Amino acid sequence: MARRRRTQPVLDTIWNVPDELWECVRMILDDLDPPAATGRHRINPRPALDGIIYRMRTGCQWNQLPKVFGDDSSVHRTFQRWERLGVLDHLWAVLVEQCDELRGVNWKWQSADGAMSKARFGGMMSVRTPQIVRKTG
Repeated sequence: MARRRRTQPVLDTIWNVPDELWECVRMILDDLDPPAATGRHRINPRPALDGIIYRMRTGCQWNQLPKVFGDDSSVHRTFQRWERLGVLDHLWAVLVEQCDELRGVNWKWQSADGAMSKARFGGMMSVRTPQIVRKTG
């Protein structure tokens, strides 16, 4: 007899920023990334943030973003600017601090995960390997 499949509850989309969270994000953006007086007009930051979250959660290519989030190159440019200005790091720190489920983060204890293994294909060759025995033809 075949097993029945478990039915998983359908989860809400997690790439749309809620209104109460957006107020916090907007204050951070006003402080760290104010609009420039000259130059190209910027896109709306809320759909851009939604597009960045969508891209990070799904792993899709930047040029495959749905049009709902705006022009893909503009969203990518916004992501690069925020990364350069440290907006994303500051936003992450504030969100972790305010997260009720995590009850804050204990920064005294951290762990790193890594793997040590043999280099594939011999690794990088920095110097030429000298011949030991002359080959005769």
